[in-house]
Amino acid sequence: MSDGRAWQGNIKARLYERVRKRGYDSLTAFAEARPTASLVELADELGPDDIAAVQVFSGLVAEAERSGKVTRLVRGQLVRELAEALPNGWPAVLDDEARFAVAEALGLWSAYTPETHEERVRKAGDALLATPPPPGWRPLGPDDELLLSLLPDEEV
Repeated sequence: MSDGRAWQGNIKARLYERVRKRGYDSLTAFAEARPTASLVELADELGPDDIAAVQVFSGLVAEAERSGKVTRLVRGQLVRELAEALPNGWPAVLDDEARFAVAEALGLWSAYTPETHEERVRKAGDALLATPPPPGWRPLGPDDELLLSLLPDEEV
């Protein structure tokens, strides 16, 4: 995508045309059907040469804001980051390598968090580190019981 095609033309129209072409009525429905796929994987599926991960996320945020489901989006993004950084689930031992992978996942999650949820995400991340989930824990979607306890659906 180094030629910049992702930034040419009507980005929104292209994004939604691709989503509808795959049988979904929203970007959220498309993404939720692939809850552990990274934003890059979602973008590549929609258009490897002309859709960027940040465009997918921007569309997801816009839909979440319209539907009042930003907290669900935030939980879903943690699922994506954990799936990528910890493919075998939460580590049994937080040695240096595992600690880095966890920090990377939480850091990227925080970076993709809308401003309205930054404080809640910081607290949820701190809680995960203070009381780690069981070894092997791998949330498979935004409605994971532990994620719901960390970030309930109340919107801020």
